[in-house]
Parts: sequence; structure tokens; C-alpha cells
Amino acid sequence: MGAAGGCLCGGVRYEIGGDLTPPVACHCAQCARTSGHFAAMTCCKSEDLTLLASETLVWFRSSPAVARGFCGRCGGNLFWREDPGIQTYVTAGTLDRPTGLKLAGHIHVGSKSDYYEVADGLPQKQEW
Repeated sequence: MGAAGGCLCGGVRYEIGGDLTPPVACHCAQCARTSGHFAAMTCCKSEDLTLLASETLVWFRSSPAVARGFCGRCGGNLFWREDPGIQTYVTAGTLDRPTGLKLAGHIHVGSKSDYYEVADGLPQKQEW
């Protein structure tokens, strides 16, 4: 229970006071464009997420109901939140180590890029 993390430059630091879900690797085109590959995301209740430093946090509305949080200085991909924002998805790579988390599976594998295969034996969903 609980975790902390942040971006590469330290402009954004956060703590999570509650439980995190097992991360899921999302292979959709939007995650690929924001991360450079696929994005491994864990999830928490938004009320459990506390920003300790947010001077460089920028929110980008990637679709009418979704906002993505990133660092405006180093470009770190940090958060994904769908309106009304009850849950916040956190990129697992921004968590301080050790995380204690284990990847649960893959989503949107039907739209993944062609330069890699998903062959780790975990469950795969073509879409969400």
C-alpha cells in the first residue's frame, strides 16, 4: 500500500496513499505517441494521489473525456485521467523502485506497432 514517484527532472513528485492496481501494458496509438513505445499503467483513486511538487505538471486533453499529465520540462509521461477523474492511471515507470507490482496483461494489442511482438504469456485484449 502506498507509493511515491516522479518525473526525470523532479519537477513533478507525487505520493499515492492507497492501493495500486497491477499494471497493464497499453499498446494504443496515443500511449505509444506519448511514451515512445507502449505504456505500463497502474491505477489509484484520484483522492489517494497527492502532488508534492507540480511546478512543471501540464495537462493535455488528448480526447474530449481524457486528459494526460506530463512534465513540461523533461517530457515525462506521468498520468492519464478520464472525466470525471475518479481514478488516475499512473505510468508504472515513474514509480520509485522497488514497486512490488507485477504486470497483469496487455490491452489494445490490436493497434500495437509492427516492430515488436507481445510474447510474455500474459492475457491480451485486442481493445480495452
